Amino acid sequence: MATPIGNLADLSPRAQQVLREADLIAAEDTRHSAALLVQFGIVTRTVALHEHNERDKSDDLVQRLREGARIALISDAGTPLVSDPGYRLVRAARAAGIAVSPVPGACAAIAALSVAGLPSDRFVFEGFLPAKSAARRAQLQALVGETRTVIFYESSHRIEECLRDCVDIFGAERHAVLARELTKLFETVLDGTLADLAARVASDADQRRGEFVLLVAGADADVDVAKLAEGRRVFEILRRELPPSRAAKLAAEITGASRKALYETLE
Repeated sequence: MATPIGNLADLSPRAQQVLREADLIAAEDTRHSAALLVQFGIVTRTVALHEHNERDKSDDLVQRLREGARIALISDAGTPLVSDPGYRLVRAARAAGIAVSPVPGACAAIAALSVAGLPSDRFVFEGFLPAKSAARRAQLQALVGETRTVIFYESSHRIEECLRDCVDIFGAERHAVLARELTKLFETVLDGTLADLAARVASDADQRRGEFVLLVAGADADVDVAKLAEGRRVFEILRRELPPSRAAKLAAEITGASRKALYETLE
């Protein structure tokens, strides 16, 4: 079941009832969840279920479910399984023939999408990007030609690097939205090109605090996305040995990608 991502008033009456009537609450972090439960006067016992123990804990919890226990699954904030633990337990419960019912509520990705003003009829959720730059850039490179709106989660200590890599890979002029601290006191939603967002975050320490959802507009469907993706891949290799402008020119000649599109990577 979903829990608030910031504003505790977002916990629905149904969710409160489910938590009160459950025999056990499986929580990502019992200490974190304690504050939420205290706020609503919920005294149901909790047990930790996180990425490090889920594989081992699932069998025990499924056995309790077989014996008739009612278990509520929650993560620290938002909807379980969406970049949070829980899928192993849900899969094991369903395999055992146990009904699993959703109690919907907050999800940072969907909350951000609902206020971004980017196309929302088709989108792809990529969760957290890799922490290391090379792996992060490789994952972004694989998404250059994606025509759907792309949604990422990012942490405060990597948001600057993430935005710089997005500028390099997607191009400075790609439209994007950066949602920070959604439903919390210092909520901000910044809208502009990737270059605009990178500059804003770099120049304002307040915009580097909190939890982030980054939404990047999809590639123009009229652009030859396969050529552009290959052009940017070749450009990334050539720029290690050549001046950026020369690398972009050669990458365009080698792959047939638009030189203009590749030059946007330099802006």
